[in-house]
Amino acid sequence: MRVGVPSEIKPNEHRVGLTPSAVREYVANGHEVIVQTSAGQGAGYTDETYVKAGAKIVADADAVFAGAEMIVKVKEPQKVEWEKLTEKHILFTYLHLAPDPAQTEGLLASGCAAIAYETVTDATGGLPLLAPMSEVAGRIAVFSAAETLLKHNGGMGLLLCGVPGVPPARVAVLGGGVVGINAARMAAGLGAEVVVLERSIPRMRQLDDLFQGRILTRYSSLDSVEDEILKADVVIGAVLTAGAAAPTLVKREHLKRMKPGSVLVDVSIDQGGCFETSKPTTHAEPTYTVDGVVHYCVANMPGAAPRTSSDALGHATLPFGLALANHGLDALKTNPHLAKGLNVLKGQLTHPAVAQALGKPSVDPYGVWG
Repeated sequence: MRVGVPSEIKPNEHRVGLTPSAVREYVANGHEVIVQTSAGQGAGYTDETYVKAGAKIVADADAVFAGAEMIVKVKEPQKVEWEKLTEKHILFTYLHLAPDPAQTEGLLASGCAAIAYETVTDATGGLPLLAPMSEVAGRIAVFSAAETLLKHNGGMGLLLCGVPGVPPARVAVLGGGVVGINAARMAAGLGAEVVVLERSIPRMRQLDDLFQGRILTRYSSLDSVEDEILKADVVIGAVLTAGAAAPTLVKREHLKRMKPGSVLVDVSIDQGGCFETSKPTTHAEPTYTVDGVVHYCVANMPGAAPRTSSDALGHATLPFGLALANHGLDALKTNPHLAKGLNVLKGQLTHPAVAQALGKPSVDPYGVWG
């Protein structure tokens, strides 16, 4: 199969869909890889390293989309990209369609098969292609919160870790999944007081064992969420329902009762955000303030560490990408976990949660395949 890697064009996005190491694996499996010039530059990979790995370098995205059967990206395609897609293409990338009807309509109109990293599953019910970026985002969320708490960045002027005789910040983490665990690990490691709110009692037991009393856990209810966000100096939103829009946990009415200069970090922003007042921001302008509360809602947090993120994502996606390259869409018929990643096929939505979030019907992909 001809596999194409275009440069990412979302603002401040420096990750790359395939690293040179991944390209070498594809080539070793008999595939041709086409890489747009400078696609890996932001992650520290030169065109020369791709050529050495066996890739062909082309001048622009038009050449990538025209020459490739499978497009491997990181972020969801922008309008100028989805307009290049056709029914011949398999698109393999993050999509986050639930809060993005415009992209959804663009992909449906293209006729392509669009497979979303964030809805591929594994044997334990996990999301293996979302996990590495969730690990990065959870850790970056704490660094970003610590920086945003400083007075010159709009925060209350509080040092996250405190100093002897002065208490540290209190960090409330909404959700005990991969993002939440990593955020809690970093915040506790920096010396913050941490509470994780979670609805799965087995997960809370796991967190209790993992952190050995260094963090608090609370069952997530309307009462406990309200109680903790009013106490918190930092609130990290880390909730996820695969394929669906994130639930809204913090309402506008809460903000006036929160501490002035406190910080909300919405890691769920790719799925619409879990704070009512959330809107996507960028690394160039990451924050805004509503009712005295600073919001950090960067929609591609892992993009701040493109080398680490590209490597971690590449390791996770490689076996699935190779399966698609080796077998085409037949790989989905034999791998139910990869099949869960299929969101769009031949102009129809195939993922029930995505379709429900968008108010559209979904179809059984096996019926579309025939």
